[in-house]
Order: sequence, then C-alpha cells, then structure tokens
Amino acid sequence: MSTLLHLSSSPRGGASESLALARIYLDAVRAERPDLVVDEWDLWDGSLPDFGPDGAGAKMRIFAGEDPVGAQEVAWHRARLAYERFAAADHYLFSLPMWNAGVPYITKQFIDVISQPGMVFGFDPAAGYSGLVTGKTATVVYTSAVYGEGRGSAFGNDFQKTYFEDWLRWAGITDISSVEFRPNLAAADVEARRAAATERALDLARTFAEQLAGEQSRRVA
Repeated sequence: MSTLLHLSSSPRGGASESLALARIYLDAVRAERPDLVVDEWDLWDGSLPDFGPDGAGAKMRIFAGEDPVGAQEVAWHRARLAYERFAAADHYLFSLPMWNAGVPYITKQFIDVISQPGMVFGFDPAAGYSGLVTGKTATVVYTSAVYGEGRGSAFGNDFQKTYFEDWLRWAGITDISSVEFRPNLAAADVEARRAAATERALDLARTFAEQLAGEQSRRVA
C-alpha cells in the first residue's frame, strides 16, 4: 500500500491558493485510489522541531563519527523523528507559496531539520554528496501573487522553484512534477490562469492514480 505525504507550507488555511490546488489534486487522486494512505503535515502545526545550537552541534558530532550527548542527543532525536515521518512516504505533495522571491521560512526550517548525514544525504570526501531519498516521486504546487515568468525583475525573481527543486534532486528525488499558479493579481486574466492551474493539477492527479494502479498490478503479478 502506497503512502502520500502532503506537506503544506502556507499558514493561510482556506485563503491559501497553494492549499486549494493541493486539495484539488488530493481529492482527484482519492477518488481514483481510495486505498492510498495520505498523511497531512501542516508545517505550521508546531510539530517541526527547532534546529539551533544543540542540533548543529549534534550534526558536527555525527560528521566526526561521534555520538551526540545530552541536549545535543535530544535535538538529534527530534530531527530523526521528523525525518522518519518524511521518509516513511512513497510519494510527496508539497504546497509551496512564494515568500519574498523564495520559500516560506517554515519550509527552510523543515529542510534544515531533516537534511542530515545518514538521513537525507551521504557524503564522501572524494565523491561529495549523494542523495539517500531515492525511488520516490514529488509533485509541487508553486504559487506567487506577483512574480511570473517573463514579467521582469520589477515583479520579482524566482528563488522558490529553483531552490526547492535543487534540494529535491540533491536529496535523491528526481521524479518531479509541478503545478504553477502565478496570476499577477493586478491583471485581468486571474481566473483563466486559475482554471489552467486547476486543469494541470487534475491531469497530474489522473497520471499519478494511473501510476499507482500500475504499481499495484505489478505487485499482484
């Protein structure tokens, strides 16, 4: 049985464009594959631990081949619990609004908490980094209220999608699809762009449901 983890980076609830598109995607997938296990992780719900001095100290001990102790051990344990929830999923859905040309700080916190040696990545002094989160798929919903491709730097720049997909690939996730809703809320074609983003979300949901059906068939065979 496959598990999909939906990670939401928007604190805006029912007013969130990224969450609305993610819901469309999830509802369509569930309609086709009611057996899919879906874990919903609101990154703003308080469950994501800090990764401050104790966490950083624990990470450097791990790099040195040592075991964290005391407060560092506690910080490392909390980071591992967050990582294990992430790693338990087979597929990911991220709803990711643009904040100040990049990602929300809660998203960066999530990345910094789970991106640990022996968890998300391995490291070899000669070969460099290697992603350990392999064999999984990711769908990302990107939204922005003003920035849009081709609008010029006066409307912002994209350090959102470029950063996030670089992290996904660095972690080992290379099967990535995306939905983008970047309407420029001052323009007249907002609803047309919303309709296009909705159709894209539905198309990806149908494709994903078909992939799940194929995976199930192969397991049964």
